[in-house]
Amino acid sequence: MPALWSFLDRFESHVCRILLACFVTLLFVQIVARQIFGFSITWIEELSIILFVWFAYFGAAYAARIAAHNRVGFHLNALPRTKARMVEAVGDAFWIVFNLVFVWQSVEFISRLKPFVKAQTLGWEMRYVYLALPIAFTLMTLRILQVNYLKLVRGIDPTDPDKASVQAALELAEDEKRNFEKADR
Repeated sequence: MPALWSFLDRFESHVCRILLACFVTLLFVQIVARQIFGFSITWIEELSIILFVWFAYFGAAYAARIAAHNRVGFHLNALPRTKARMVEAVGDAFWIVFNLVFVWQSVEFISRLKPFVKAQTLGWEMRYVYLALPIAFTLMTLRILQVNYLKLVRGIDPTDPDKASVQAALELAEDEKRNFEKADR
């Protein structure tokens, strides 16, 4: 199982990076074409939007992995740690149910799309564009389950790296302040 999680970590990370690099590069080319050369490449805008949507959904799945989703959590601070984790797990259970319903509905929606429903400038069948929904929400569900397993069973807290880096910076600043005060005496 660790090999699967490691593969998913790398896969999601690489997919997000590639999608981001592609749509930013395409938008840059479009801006240069419009502003400098005075013409527009029509398919770039549509492809950039599609890549951005896929990036957003894969990014949401990756954010679920690092427990970086926004949630109302101020009420959890008033509870003991074990109860707070249980309340959080119940909230995540609702999230999982929502995701599973969303996956089911998006698969049904995609299956009902007719082959002639295509992207206007690219000519791609929209069912391939909409595949981002069931794929990303399935990945997100797996990640929520993984995070809860790590928290509740293994006792590991996969924190948001932004929070962790801020906390590390605050601790470093406190250490430096203490060292400075000691040296000043």
